[in-house]
Amino acid sequence: MTAPDAARPSGLSADPGNSPLAPPRNAAGAPASDDASRPSNPLGWRFTAPLLLGSTLNPINSSMIATALVGIGADFRSSPGATAGLISVLYLCSAVAQPTMGKLSVLFGPRRVFLSGVAVLLLAGVVGVLAPNLGFLLVSRALIGIGTSACYPTAMALVRRRADESGIGVPGRILGNFSIAAQVTAVVGLPLGGVLSGAFGWRALFAVNIPLALLAFTFTLLGVAKDAPVRKQGLASLLTMLDLPGIALFAGAIISLLVFLSALTTPAWWLAVLAAVLAGVLLLRERQARSPLIDVRMLGRNGPLQRTYLRSILAALATYASMYGASQWMEQSMGLNPATVGLVLIPLSLLSIIVARVVSGRAWVRWPLVLAGVALGLSAGVMLLVNHGSGVVLLIGMTMLLGLTNGFSSFANQAALYLQTTAAEIAVASGLLRTSMYLGAIGSSSLIGIAFGPTATDAGFHTLAWILLAIGASMVVLTAFDRSIPAVAAGH
Repeated sequence: MTAPDAARPSGLSADPGNSPLAPPRNAAGAPASDDASRPSNPLGWRFTAPLLLGSTLNPINSSMIATALVGIGADFRSSPGATAGLISVLYLCSAVAQPTMGKLSVLFGPRRVFLSGVAVLLLAGVVGVLAPNLGFLLVSRALIGIGTSACYPTAMALVRRRADESGIGVPGRILGNFSIAAQVTAVVGLPLGGVLSGAFGWRALFAVNIPLALLAFTFTLLGVAKDAPVRKQGLASLLTMLDLPGIALFAGAIISLLVFLSALTTPAWWLAVLAAVLAGVLLLRERQARSPLIDVRMLGRNGPLQRTYLRSILAALATYASMYGASQWMEQSMGLNPATVGLVLIPLSLLSIIVARVVSGRAWVRWPLVLAGVALGLSAGVMLLVNHGSGVVLLIGMTMLLGLTNGFSSFANQAALYLQTTAAEIAVASGLLRTSMYLGAIGSSSLIGIAFGPTATDAGFHTLAWILLAIGASMVVLTAFDRSIPAVAAGH
């Protein structure tokens, strides 16, 4: 279901022809480019390949660094806690930057913001390669988080714009490609990081961003049509449209919340209070803003979109908690070596990709969301049955059920958001979808710590299973009683 015009952001016109970024239109009201220059395959690889590449740069950088932390710590004589900041700083910057970049794309055009983000990534790679100390590496990782965060929300806006102009409807297979690409790169990132750091040293993990950024930049210039000219306006008007106070409040609230969630075993309650206060001020501010970062009035009216974000948080929380929790338990309790654990987890990744391809190819939305919760509940049931003496075959069955959860939910939540937002809203909304995933991912580490304590025992693993069972049931309920979710994406 698409949100009504009344739910559009207050700073945006319901008529795309009045937008400062509106393309030239013909006498019939359609974009002028539709008359003669529409490509025969508007969503072909020439257009989608650079967008797919850009959208994968964040997950691949998130996972690659894990294999290099020991080497970085040894070279700079830094503690494990200090080097772990290289992971958290990217998550924190990404969580804030994703919707912010979506907002910028509304004002300046998604292609311009996409290219600017890729340029920032290129700079980040250079800073990382030349970094003389850990501080410069932290700056590089922050720039990587900011630069790569420009790519996914703007890619969604560009796909939506091209699909709407071409009358395609919901491009299920393209949305599925984005889901699959993110899953593949997240999985490939870990071994790729190991190969690069082992062969060339940890600086190679930063250097690899340079050719990737150049490729994404070049092919975007060649394959993605230019944005319409930006309407000229004064500095005061531009600052109002940017909503800098809203961005600052959002950043403060999200960072406070993420830092709080990352250490629930020893909670800093003042951070939770700070996050709540900043969120309250943000809501009040955004209700009055002429051009809000987050249109809270629209979000308050759009219950289906709220539930999509909640399902995304739950899915990420469950997926990361089960995957990393199971890995830790298999190593510490069962005594399996890391290589064996990796092999056990391979079916999870493969099944996720296969399921996402099948679901996206048929544009299913409702039933995959229900089945994601069911599969998570079944996986939790298997977790309750296993112990440190269980066979590997049973563990593979458990991880395959987790693969079903991931495969069903990744595309379906993305498609649901596509249907629940307008073209003007989709960039910011897509950024918030990624932010919701970061909330679940970071919260999962604390969830594992609470369930396991100092050691991953059978009892702790079973405690985690009960929590996952409750999350799976919540995911089913959230979808089963939500009549706004269609069975199939309309217009596919």
